[in-house]
Amino acid sequence: MSKADLTALAAQLEEYLGDPHDAGSRMSFTRVLDHDEHEEYPYAFVSQLRRWGVHEYSLPAEQGGRAGNVETGFNLMRLVGRRDATTATALVITNLSFMPLWIAGSDEQKRSAVEDMKRGGGLSWGLSERDHGSDLLANEMVAEKTDGGYLLTGEKWLIGNATVADTMVVFARTGKRNGPAAYSIFIVDKRQIPAITAEELPVEKLHGLRALDLSGLRLKGAFVPDSARVGAEGQGLEIALKSTQLARTVISSLAMSAVDTGLRLTLDFTEGRVLLGTAVSDVPYSRRQLTEAFADLMVADAVSLGAVRSLQAAPEQLSVWSSVVKYLLPTLLEKTMSQLNMVLGARFFLRDHPHYGPYQKMLRDLLVANIADGNTVVNLRNLGQQLDGLLASAGEAAPAVREAAAERAATLFGMDRELPVYEPWKQELFSRGQDDAMLAAPDGLSRLRALAEEAKGTERDRLLRAADEAEELLDRVGPLTDRAAELKAELGREYAQSAELFELSKEYCLLHATAACVLTYVHSHGVLDDPLPSGALLLLQIERLRRHLYPHESVTDPSVIDEVMRVLRHLHRENRLFSHWQFPLAERVADLTAARL
Repeated sequence: MSKADLTALAAQLEEYLGDPHDAGSRMSFTRVLDHDEHEEYPYAFVSQLRRWGVHEYSLPAEQGGRAGNVETGFNLMRLVGRRDATTATALVITNLSFMPLWIAGSDEQKRSAVEDMKRGGGLSWGLSERDHGSDLLANEMVAEKTDGGYLLTGEKWLIGNATVADTMVVFARTGKRNGPAAYSIFIVDKRQIPAITAEELPVEKLHGLRALDLSGLRLKGAFVPDSARVGAEGQGLEIALKSTQLARTVISSLAMSAVDTGLRLTLDFTEGRVLLGTAVSDVPYSRRQLTEAFADLMVADAVSLGAVRSLQAAPEQLSVWSSVVKYLLPTLLEKTMSQLNMVLGARFFLRDHPHYGPYQKMLRDLLVANIADGNTVVNLRNLGQQLDGLLASAGEAAPAVREAAAERAATLFGMDRELPVYEPWKQELFSRGQDDAMLAAPDGLSRLRALAEEAKGTERDRLLRAADEAEELLDRVGPLTDRAAELKAELGREYAQSAELFELSKEYCLLHATAACVLTYVHSHGVLDDPLPSGALLLLQIERLRRHLYPHESVTDPSVIDEVMRVLRHLHRENRLFSHWQFPLAERVADLTAARL
């Protein structure tokens, strides 16, 4: 789907849903908060979005869906999530639960599931268990072979949609001996098994996403036919791990949506609130906080742009891209919301206020992005296991390897570039040292300096400064490699599970994000809408990443902040998504007087 087509589709969804501040719109903040307060699953929201067809953009076109690009469904879900993360999560869970089928299911299994979902059926993904969490090889649900099928016994817990969905895709043990080949995946249609063999577990009370169905399922000798097995017996772990790669990549949409709404609500206040004759937005400290929050969100946008597109353009590298985005974005954006809290003041604490209640809800809901489908520890461990190869490749790759990576990076970060068809079975569990963002970074810096030479005045200076600061960060690959070698020699076998390795992985994520910001600028600058691209914004993005390593050093001055504020104000006043995509949002028809009180 072209950029123009995606923008038009996003605009249609926004128009359909309406202004969330308008109590009469299809998905208003008033109704969202009511569902949250009473912990009532948002059936009406989910139903009307299914009627519109949002979920179909995440289902394969070959079997009746509309998915050409994963990017389409990802961005549509951002627009749902900016209103209600609970509804977005409920829809995302259904789509992600389909992933094992998309990866390894038969054509008949896929078609049947897609048809059921188009008729309003839901799916859940029965992966985790109460006593084992992320330790999949300790899972205890058993699938015992019997004539014509399997008998499933065990419990799945903390499963999204487990109660409201008729069908659960289940990860269960089929092997006698524990190990990677001991597990398989099955489709359990609760409508087709005896009632006595299945029991839904109570819905859990949650800190955020209070209206979500997060529950579980207990099975006791539930029969499923051989045709319900997905893929080959013993292939379950591989399918499950590949499925989580997509989940980790797209879950970032919830975090970005929360901060988009949080920043928008804060601007509603600061633009209209006057203190001592000055709008709060124009108070230097507040202006700095607002622009830094915007820069953080645009860092996340750039990182997710490459990660989501890597699903189709570089599936063999997804183990790296998905873990970077899943660790970095929630961690970064939680801090961003905390920064906005300081600007909004006491209002962020109000649950019932017609304008700031949504902010308070987003503050809670944002946290789910950190723990769902692999938490911080899981993702940093995954990166740590591959770090030696990634650092070696980033520092010593042959010119031909970098040239090929630079060519792919033009697709990964070029918003107008056509993507190949999504083929999830091509995903790999290890990247073999390849990370096109890092490998293409030198080419990106060269292109950035060339664009700077074509610019004039302060824009030229800011782009050159951004290139210099980005290069300084990216040059840390060498010292990072040396530290890793020293720690390995010092710690021996303990290195693989050490806290020090986790810290190295965190720093690698910052370098990947730096490369993503540069590559997004150089490969998408020509298709961005006014007021982007902005050298000031890019420089502030680099500073925000640099601050993780040098917390008290600035590379921007007040003029840069003023220019970024101009960009932010333009997007806010023109009512566009805070993103490189800049999707037009639903016309604001509600009175914003409450935002100034």
